[in-house]
Amino acid sequence: MFTMIIGGSASGKSEFAERYVCSLDGSRIYIAAMEPFGEEAMARIERHHQMRRYRGFETIERYTDLKNTEVPYGANILLEDLGNLTANEMYSEKGEGSGAVLDGIHALLAVCSHLTVVTNEVFSGGCDYEGDTLNYMLELARLNRKLAAEADRVCEIVCGLPVWLKDEQTHTVTAE
Repeated sequence: MFTMIIGGSASGKSEFAERYVCSLDGSRIYIAAMEPFGEEAMARIERHHQMRRYRGFETIERYTDLKNTEVPYGANILLEDLGNLTANEMYSEKGEGSGAVLDGIHALLAVCSHLTVVTNEVFSGGCDYEGDTLNYMLELARLNRKLAAEADRVCEIVCGLPVWLKDEQTHTVTAE
């Protein structure tokens, strides 16, 4: 099973995705793709660590080369997030381009029970971008479209509320 959770900045998508994965039976793996660059990034990473502290996740820090991530067969995997992973693959010294993102997603799908990918909705904030920023946004939008087409379920988080865009599920994800 493959679920995508999309939303804007601070929409509640990460919190929702964690609750969603916690509602599934089985082991939980959290793949964190945000490289710890600077104090702001470290603060965000720490906030996310605290959010999932008691939720039973095993955390794997993986910034590039997702396809070679070793995960237990049949686990429920939460990838946080596609935007960071895409930027890392596009701009990091170790990056192999956005094709590596798709290869990594497909490798995880081959071994996991359920993959949940958190991604960013990037075009609501305006359109006055150019150069590398515009290239990144266009590439992330392309990956979002491709993966949403492949996903079994797609949910957009708007103001903290889930709006199921594809295959609305029947079980409920509740707040803790």
